[in-house]
Amino acid sequence: MTEGNGLPEHAAVQNDSPAGSAADDKPEDKPEVNCSTPADEAPNPAAETEFVHPEGGWGWVVMLSAMWCNGSVFGIQNAFGILFVSLLREFGSETDEDLRFRTAWVGSLSMGMIFFCSPIVSVFTDVLGCRITAVGGAAVGLVGLLGSSFVTSLGPMYFTYGIVFACGCSFAYQPSLVILGHYFKKRLGLVNGIVTAGSSLFTITLPFVLSGLLEKVGRQNTMRVLCILMFVLVLAGFTYKPLIPAKPKKSTGGRCPRMSQLFNVNIWKSLGYRIWAFGVPAALYGYFVPYVHLMKHVEERFGKDANKEVLLMCIGITSGVGRLIFGRVADYVHGVNKIYLQVSSFLVIGLMSMMIPLCNIFGGLIAVCLLMGLFDGCFICIMAPIAFELVGADDVSQAIGFLLGLMSVPMTVGPPIAGFLRDRLKSYDLAFYLAGIPPIVGGAVLCLIPWVEARRKRQEAREQEKEASQKMLDSEKAQKDGDFRTGESVL
Repeated sequence: MTEGNGLPEHAAVQNDSPAGSAADDKPEDKPEVNCSTPADEAPNPAAETEFVHPEGGWGWVVMLSAMWCNGSVFGIQNAFGILFVSLLREFGSETDEDLRFRTAWVGSLSMGMIFFCSPIVSVFTDVLGCRITAVGGAAVGLVGLLGSSFVTSLGPMYFTYGIVFACGCSFAYQPSLVILGHYFKKRLGLVNGIVTAGSSLFTITLPFVLSGLLEKVGRQNTMRVLCILMFVLVLAGFTYKPLIPAKPKKSTGGRCPRMSQLFNVNIWKSLGYRIWAFGVPAALYGYFVPYVHLMKHVEERFGKDANKEVLLMCIGITSGVGRLIFGRVADYVHGVNKIYLQVSSFLVIGLMSMMIPLCNIFGGLIAVCLLMGLFDGCFICIMAPIAFELVGADDVSQAIGFLLGLMSVPMTVGPPIAGFLRDRLKSYDLAFYLAGIPPIVGGAVLCLIPWVEARRKRQEAREQEKEASQKMLDSEKAQKDGDFRTGESVL
């Protein structure tokens, strides 16, 4: 067990390396210069080169814990369509014209809060560490889900499920991705694929489990059974043992780090990132609509006996396959041209949303969901590689965090608008047609990014050439001045 956590390897490399031995000669110097002088930056590059990722051992346990986190958080969210039908039956009435509008807010608010909290979670993860943030978040999510099982109206459900449960999930989810970098480097792509496939696995199985539980024990007891997933998530958070030492933070005179280190504004200096941060949220106004309303649409179109859970299973299966396939394809696509993969995913998702009302046979809906899930996996798996290309490795954490925060607004308001249209028009057709427009428009906006980044690189190349030529002229001038002065001294 001690070999699995990578600590003996880490210590051995430190003792063998010259930088490590030089640092060990003066062990008392580090606390004195830390957070006070620029000299504290000198040991850091050596420390980074000394660290060796275990590439396994205890890291496999961490990977399974992160996989459980990804699956339980987004599996429950993606299966909300099953709970949506149950909430309509429990809290609704035939005379309520805004029933679907108000009920859809429960699921959309929950999904939106997970992304809305992401910038804040990134700061907490940097300050408190992955383990404390993940365990605390999972505990809060457990309390929110348990509280949701006792409510008897939609009003309290907005708070317990839409805010408390979702915020806890957000704080538990993000550290599960950060901790993987402590244990894996060469296998990080494989590990990320396995971890993100956890949500697909849960999305496949949970709809059938929830449908059976709702019929046998009711909505309240079903939510209490789901609390078991969150309790296991609390235990999984304790496995997040950090290996990479935290980078020292420069303080402004006290112990607190600078605000510029907590909230990174450098990412907004990139025009490509600004377009990306606008285009992706613009494409997501209709993204979550099928997850919430597809189940009810199937009931209205094909009857209550239709095997609607199969559709979510199809989305989950092909989403997992898409993450593995397109994650590998992205490795062969150069630079920011990866953005074209995301554009294609938005285009297909938008077209498939528009195809849902046109499917008059159940087999057509299955084909639509298979394609939608495949390109949903493409959209998700290449977000991090695109962020690396746009802002670099140093700023990628908060770049993704701010993007997820901006994504919260469209993912929150989309499903309620679709429910409002259904309540007024007595049909989901227009709602699904409109849900397909934002992904197509957002994808078109993202096509500007490769052109912007190519122009930026050309400008940087020209500036570097100018600087190089200016340095050559300065050096020649300095050399001539030196020769002239030497001649004067000789005379």
